[in-house]
Amino acid sequence: MNDQAQSLRDLVRSRHGQQSQSKATKTITVTSGKGGVGKSNFTLNYALALQAKGLKVLVFDADIGLANIDVLMGITPKYNLYHLLKKEKTIWEIIHTGYNGLEFIAGGSGFNDLIRLTEEQLDYFAEQVSQLHGHCDIILFDTGAGLTKEALKFILAADETVVVTTPEPTSITDAYAIIKMVNNMQQGIALKLVINRVTDPKEGKQTADKITLVAKQFLNMDIPTIGYITDDSNISKAVKRQVPFTVAYPNSPASRNLMDMAELYALGTAYDAPRQAPGVKGFLSKMLKLMK
Repeated sequence: MNDQAQSLRDLVRSRHGQQSQSKATKTITVTSGKGGVGKSNFTLNYALALQAKGLKVLVFDADIGLANIDVLMGITPKYNLYHLLKKEKTIWEIIHTGYNGLEFIAGGSGFNDLIRLTEEQLDYFAEQVSQLHGHCDIILFDTGAGLTKEALKFILAADETVVVTTPEPTSITDAYAIIKMVNNMQQGIALKLVINRVTDPKEGKQTADKITLVAKQFLNMDIPTIGYITDDSNISKAVKRQVPFTVAYPNSPASRNLMDMAELYALGTAYDAPRQAPGVKGFLSKMLKLMK
């Protein structure tokens, strides 16, 4: 199994090396219908799992008021988005490094200011963030729970959005509600599901089916499920230690779930035909239009 995983990593690195000059950075928003479903924990550990499979990932904490990617890693960033918006620091100066070399940008209070930027400040923000194009394979935006105005901008602007939910009825209802509202605002948004805190794969599939079947019937949407995450006691232990669970407990059921998801994603990326995705530049173009 280790030999197979190493071969996959070598394949991904080789493929990306061949396309380094034309690499398009993919933008993925992670959101949820309600809070408390493990969205930020998923974002952080999925990013680490993707990196373990040979993909370079940057996590952008876009959760207004509740930014906590840094807290999950026990890191106190010296600079965050606020310092960029105030032109005190460049995009490169607000990028911090966490576990296993994972790069991340802390949100802090920055996103509250993001919606009140002048035209000149917006241009500076766009110019700085555009420099990330080609810097990494994936930018994961961790947004706030629920369909806030800010989260909606990221969902509509990103290449795709992952909706995190759990088997709880209220969580399922809220996840479907956010899918429906996004579809009503703009059809064709690429949405995917992650079912967290499942007792077994059967419960995960049943939960996903409840959402995907209704979405297909009433919204004519096909929403794939990228995976299920086991309800694992090691996750809460890792949170208390302020260490990502894929690092603290790499052989735990939840960690293996994340690694399986990342392996499938990396394998698909490695075999995909070269493409020029909108990436960061397309994301910024859409985002700026939504802000004006």
